[in-house]
Amino acid sequence: MSSSEAVTPRAQWFGHPRGLSTLFFTEMWERFSYYGMRALLVLFMTDAARGGFAMDVSQASAIYGLYTFGVYALALPGGWMADRLIGKKKAVLWGGIVIALGHYTLAINNEITFFAGLFLVVIGTGLLKPNVSAVVGDLYPDGGARRDAGFSIFYSGINIGAFLGQIICPLLGEKYDWHLGFGAAAIGMTAGVIQYVLGQKHLEGAGDLPEEARAETASGWRILNVGIAVFVAITAFLWWGMSSGALGISFVELVEYLGYSVTVLAAIYFACILIFVCRDSIERGRVAVIACLFVGAAIFWSGFEQAGSSMNIFARDFTDRVMFNWELPAGWLQNVNAVLIIVLAPVVGQLWVWLADRNPSIPVKFALGLVLLGMGFLVLAWGSVGVEESKVGMRWLVVTYFFHSVGELCLSPVGLSSITKLSPDRLVSQMMGTWFMGAALGNLIAGLVAGRMENMPISRLFYVVAAFMIGAGIVFFVVSPLIKRWTHGVK
Repeated sequence: MSSSEAVTPRAQWFGHPRGLSTLFFTEMWERFSYYGMRALLVLFMTDAARGGFAMDVSQASAIYGLYTFGVYALALPGGWMADRLIGKKKAVLWGGIVIALGHYTLAINNEITFFAGLFLVVIGTGLLKPNVSAVVGDLYPDGGARRDAGFSIFYSGINIGAFLGQIICPLLGEKYDWHLGFGAAAIGMTAGVIQYVLGQKHLEGAGDLPEEARAETASGWRILNVGIAVFVAITAFLWWGMSSGALGISFVELVEYLGYSVTVLAAIYFACILIFVCRDSIERGRVAVIACLFVGAAIFWSGFEQAGSSMNIFARDFTDRVMFNWELPAGWLQNVNAVLIIVLAPVVGQLWVWLADRNPSIPVKFALGLVLLGMGFLVLAWGSVGVEESKVGMRWLVVTYFFHSVGELCLSPVGLSSITKLSPDRLVSQMMGTWFMGAALGNLIAGLVAGRMENMPISRLFYVVAAFMIGAGIVFFVVSPLIKRWTHGVK
């Protein structure tokens, strides 16, 4: 037996490159830390009895929305840094280290360190999240079905990590001490970094900075330095304006203006691409479809991401969580989504295969996702009538999460896949960036919407969200023939 033949079996992991296990556990622990901390965030900021910040719901939800917006928005510069400056492999490593530092900073009981920790987690996630998936793709240079199977294994790590994080962190944070929960997230990310360092050798050349990019790193660093300087200047100005009162706006209003700005910039961006970059009517039609998907994604995530804000507060304040004479942590109910995704993803995937030529078009699947999301909120609105007088059973949230999970499976994987098919080859990365920005905008809006809990009955808030989601879904149904025509045959 030759030496190469002897090494090959040890280089495999369930029939896949050994490096897949390194990336699987890195992503698993990163999602453990992210979702575990997310389950605590709004609960901690609004807590007045056990050492929280005693913020009102509107301010806490706005901070939550800004934080989750940053996590997705910084995926764009994070991907750019990996492509131009340090390579995807190093971006994952440094991202993991910064995330861990952020969670350790959050574990310190201090308001300044709390916000510093959130900032570090945002930066680290922007580096790690887009690039760890890209390194998985690099492990399979030949593509094909084996690559698809590898991604399926990799993405299962997301749900495993989310499930464990939303069990351990809420248990420690809600039942014992908030900062123990944040500390558990830090330990989880530290475990991910350690195993990534130990397993890096199995990645071989995957994720390294390409030779052609190394010649341009000097100009890339100059661009990055200018970008950082501009960001610091804007942040310092806003900090001064807010603290001194010179701007004359509240933090919630500032977040609202950010949402308006992102919406306007997205519209300008798509208009420029359609007018100046697209080469023919086919490209213009397909990019127009991507613009529609951007809008649909922003609307969907603005409802779906209520899970960490309004729905989390509903679980804490208005839901009877007692089982066997013990009250479950409110954050545990967010795990219903993770479990349902694990169970239902193969079912929904097989349904699309079974339908074959009868498969719904891209806009119809988006419409289904939005309507199902709205139906979930309709269930929750019904269940929340009269909650000010008595708490409701957990079944209302469970049923709501069921509708939301099926809606997510109709929209999210379809959106990711469709953008790669619809994008002109030279614009694939940019168009994928718009998907991240759609998610970022949706998360920002989700935080702002949740803040309305203080100004209106909870049942009315959920009814309004339900009506908006179902209405948006109906619009997608109505215009689906036109959008389908713009795809020019892409299914």
